[in-house]
Formats: sequence, structure tokens, C-alpha cells
Amino acid sequence: MAVTASWADRWLLWPLRALVEARGHLFPLAAVLIGCGVGAWFVWPWEPGRLLYAGVAGLALTGALVLVRAPDLLRPLGAALLALALGFLAAGLRAQLVQAPMLTFRYYGPVEGRIVEIDRSASDALRVTLDRVVLEDLPPDRTPDKVRVSLQGDQPFLTPQPGQTIIVTASLAAPDGAVEPGGFDFRRMAYFEGLGAVGYTRKPALLLEDPGPGEEKVGRLRAYLSAAMRARIPGDAGAFASGSMTGDRSGISHDTVVALRDSSLAHLLAISGMNLAFLVGFVFLLIRNAIALVPPLAVRVNGKKVAAVLSFGVAWFYLLLSGSNVATERAFVMVAVMLGAVMLDRRAITLRSAAVAAAVLLLMQPESLLSPGFQMSFAATLALIWGFSVLDHKVLLGEWPRWAVPVFTLVASSAIGGIATAPFAAAHFNRFTDYGFFANLLTVPVMGAVVMPMGALAALLAPLGLAGLPLWLMGLGCEWILLVAHKVASFEGAVTAIPSPGAVVVPLISLGALWVILWPGRARWLGLVAVLGALAQWPMAGRPDLLISGDGRLVGLMGPEGRALSSPKGGGFAAQNWLENDGDLVAQDQAATRPGFDGPKEARSFTFAGLRGVALSGKKGLARLAEACAGADLVVLSAKAEAVPQGCRLIDQNVLEQTGPLALTLGADGAVTLRASRAGGRVWSGEPLDESLLAGLLPPAKQIASADQ
Repeated sequence: MAVTASWADRWLLWPLRALVEARGHLFPLAAVLIGCGVGAWFVWPWEPGRLLYAGVAGLALTGALVLVRAPDLLRPLGAALLALALGFLAAGLRAQLVQAPMLTFRYYGPVEGRIVEIDRSASDALRVTLDRVVLEDLPPDRTPDKVRVSLQGDQPFLTPQPGQTIIVTASLAAPDGAVEPGGFDFRRMAYFEGLGAVGYTRKPALLLEDPGPGEEKVGRLRAYLSAAMRARIPGDAGAFASGSMTGDRSGISHDTVVALRDSSLAHLLAISGMNLAFLVGFVFLLIRNAIALVPPLAVRVNGKKVAAVLSFGVAWFYLLLSGSNVATERAFVMVAVMLGAVMLDRRAITLRSAAVAAAVLLLMQPESLLSPGFQMSFAATLALIWGFSVLDHKVLLGEWPRWAVPVFTLVASSAIGGIATAPFAAAHFNRFTDYGFFANLLTVPVMGAVVMPMGALAALLAPLGLAGLPLWLMGLGCEWILLVAHKVASFEGAVTAIPSPGAVVVPLISLGALWVILWPGRARWLGLVAVLGALAQWPMAGRPDLLISGDGRLVGLMGPEGRALSSPKGGGFAAQNWLENDGDLVAQDQAATRPGFDGPKEARSFTFAGLRGVALSGKKGLARLAEACAGADLVVLSAKAEAVPQGCRLIDQNVLEQTGPLALTLGADGAVTLRASRAGGRVWSGEPLDESLLAGLLPPAKQIASADQ
């Protein structure tokens, strides 16, 4: 018994003792556990009910009691339980708070609303987001709170401005979900943004009413400042300056956006942590040095704290000016935590301050956990803090020449940030920018030392009519950044395509890396096992052999040369995402020339897993439905069939409206796994999918049906 007790004491209680010994370093892990609770809510297979929420609330209460009253050995477990439960409950509460009507049918008709945001779509069309929406014959309780409309074609009667009330004849529909099972769920993102419908118009939009005196003041100020910058800084450089300072990216050309993306410089345009840090850092130093130059004032006030307070005001104003998007809100919270640390005479940049910012964001906006911006931003922040703390002990910078220190800092920060964010960028955007490290070395110093400071200085001097010189210098900086972006993006091999990883890869990399950074002892290196295991599993994630778009207009068949597409145009968004997820950089028209499909464009025949398939499109395709059903095992129709021939295994829009895009994967045993992207059952996705619908789409001997969770 003594031996047994000793063994239990050594091995069963060891983890608890390790947690107690590491207590002073455990706070950042609380933010990680909150994130795990949020993640658990999002991957839950059905919408949690009251009973489940009550159970989780009970776990939170239990964790709080253990944390306060239990012996020291158990208190870390209580804290962990409380953090997990808080994350889960925060996600559920947020989902209820943002709930708003979402369009349940395709709408064509007049759309009236007030412009609250102006940007550009993926096709480079001007796009407006409207609130105070009015749709014909639709009662207010079924009308979306916000809709987004792409203004395609000429708009001779409207120059969009925030606050304007407009009317336009448009086609609207609910936001689409993922373009394939397991893909990024755009419908979920729209739900949390309060966006109930998206669409387009080729008709001219008409102005109904100019902005009222108190309406959209910040948006109108943003538009005014953007126009002023573009007037003084011509071309894409002015549009880049406007985008980096105010968040208005509507003037940037599509070619420039692509160049910034392919050179790994798109983060300079997003108003995120780096931009806000550059601006607030410049203002902080400006105010602190100004106070120091006045000795009577400097001896009476704490210049550092005054600078922190005023810098917080600048950050708050900048948050409002930029449109308060998720990336800027995340950056604002991080900056606010750092300035708060300055006010409390604490170190501004620590793992603890980053953890506070992450916890606040996850509790306020749990959906941000799934966004690339959140993951990449905190990956870079944590890696830089930890990396430089390690370098401080390994590199004796005090013995280096003065000029070498900033050079070393720049190179090290670019390398650490690039390594930390590369897996997340590759997983979300399916690309690795081979020369991104060098592009950032050439441009980030210019962004921090020229573009952002000169923009701030121009804003300060504008009331005096002296903004010309700062804007000229700002324009030169922007021109240099764009020159580097276009040059680097034009290099052969500038971008390497990366296929999408499996569902567990990113979580494993994240948790493993966090363990390495946050755990204080040698056991931290166990986190490398998770990271290396995830990286080893990445190339093992297979891609679907056959994909069918949500409208049935496009079919993609994997072949020896890559995925072949049934049509060279149409369904461009799905085609682009399919190919990118495959790790394939070719365009849709090139993929359509690959072997795999035969026949006229209205009836494209293909073979999959021994099955004869036909993809029908257009009115001519609908007219050939009976013929196709008679000679094929599987028919895909980009329309609604009024009558289905007996025995025909048909996937038409009636089916796809319930299932969403479909994926078919051929197993080693010859069985086909059929997955639907719209499993349903969640608050943003509607009613659960009836899986019996999938059962009849393929011969029983061929099929294993499953809804995507």
C-alpha cells in the first residue's frame, strides 16, 4: 500500500504541484482557456440549449468556488474550469445579442437604406453597406438590419457618401455559407456582423436624402479626410495613404491590392496593431518630449503619464475614424492595455498585457477567435515579446555599435513575426510569400518612420494650412511601399501555393506554440511535439475528389493535372476558393481546359468513381434533363427541376438549397463519402439538415453520407 500511495503521490499529484509552482506565470494561460471555451462553442454540433448553458454556468460557479475556497493544490483547476466556462458562455451570449433577421428568399426589387460603409468587392466593384433598410412588401420584423450591395456598372446619379439615404433596384439573398464542406463559413461571419443580405445591382442608384446634421459624423469626416489626402497625393499612393490612415480603401485599384497581398505587405494597409502602434508611439513621444522641453512643466507633471492619457484619446479617436472594424478594435484594446500599464507604472509590453487584451477581446467578440486577423496579430505579438525576451539573455546588444542595434532589431522582428504568422497565413490564404521577409525589411521602417508620423503631423498642421509638406513626405513613403510591393510581387516564384490543412492543424499549432511561450519550465518544449505533429499532418489532409457549387453551376473534378472545372466562367468565387484550397494558383479558365469534362457547355459529362455524371446548365441544359437522367448515374442541374424523372439521381437547386455545396471523396475501398456544407442546427445556419436527403443521391453501394459539422 505504501508503494501504491507513493506512486499515486508522485504521478497523479505531480501535474497539480507543477501548476502550483508555476502560479505566477499562469495568468496568460487563462486567456488561452477562454479561447478554448469559445472554440468549443463554435464546434458544438448543434445549437446549445438552456439545459446545456445551465450546466456550463454551474461549472463556472464550481470553478469560482474552487478558486476561492479550495486548497492551493486545486485552485489552478478551479481557475481553468472557470475560464473554459466563461469562454463558452460568452460565445453563446454574443450570438444572442447580435441576432438579427436574415433574408430567407431571393429578393429582387427596390432597396432603400442609409449608407454606413463604403468599400470594394472582390471583383473591384464599389460596394455600400446600408442600415435602416426598407424592402418592398417585407415587414420590419423580417427585414435585415444591414444589407450590402455591390454597385456594378456606371453610377451617374450618385457619389456615395456615409449618411446618405439611397434607393436602388437590386438582387439580394442571404449570405452564402462555405463554398465547400469544411471551408470558411461566410454566413457565420455575416451573422456576427449583423449582415442579413448581400447582393448587387446593375441599375443606377438614386439619392433620396443627404445626411442629416447629426448623422454619420465620423463617416463623413473619414470621407472628407480621405478625399483631401487623395487630392494632395495622386494615384494609388494617395489611396494607400487614405486606406492606412482612415480605413477608406475604396480608392485602391485591384492590381495594387493583389501586389500588396503577394508581397506580404497587405498588413500595412489594414488598420491593425502595427498601424495603431506607429501612430500612438509617435504621438506619445511627441507629447512626452514637448513636456520635457518646458522645464517648469516637466518638474510638476509626470510627462509619461500625461502622454499616455493623451495618446489614449488619439487611439480612441482613430478607432472611431477608421470605422471601428474588428481589426482596429483588436488593436485598440491592445494599445489601451499597454497605455494602462504605463499609467500604473508597469511594463507596457509583456505576455500578461497581451493576455489581458486577448481575454477582453474574446469575451467581447468571441467570433474574432476564428478570424485570420486575430490569430495572426496575437501570434506575432506573443512571438515578438517572447522572442526578444530570449534574445535579451542571449545577445549582448550593449557591446554592439550603436548603428547595429536598430538594424538587428528590425531584422529580428521581421524574422520572428514572419515565422510566427506564416502557418496561419498559409492555412487561411493558401499561400506563402517567398520574398515577404525582404519586402517587409524594405517597407516597415518607412511605414513607421515616415507614413504614419507624417499623416499624424499633417492632421495637426492642417488647421494652420501647413499640411502640404507632411503630406508630400507621406506620399513619397507610400510610393516607395507600392514600388516595393509591385516589384516583389512580379518576381518569379513570389508566391508558393499551399493546400488547406485538416481541421485540427491550426488548433494544434496554436496550442503547441502557446505552451512553448507561456509555460515557465523545461516542460514547455513538449509544445514542440504538438507543433511538429500538426505540420507533419498538414500535407496528409486530402482534398475532395468532386466538388459541386451551391448553385449547381460549377463542378470541380480532381485529376492528374489538378482540379478540372466544368466551366471557364461563372461561379468565380467558388472556383477561386476551390483552387486556392487545392494549393493551385491557376485561373478558372485554365482549370476549365484540363481533362475531365467533355461535351457542350450546357451538358458537360464526366466520370467519377465509376459513375457517369452530367453537369447541366442554362435553359438548354434543363431541356436535356430527361436525356441526361436516362444515360447518367448522377445529374447536376443549375436550376430547379419541376419534375424529376423516375430513378434519376438528381442534384438540382432544390437539393442544394438544403445541403449547400457538396463534396464527394473516393475512399480506398471504393466507397464515396458525400459531405454537405450546410449541416444546419446553428443559429446562423437554419434548421438541421435532413441527412436522408443525402442518402438517395448516390447508389447505396457507393455512398457514405455525412453532413459537415
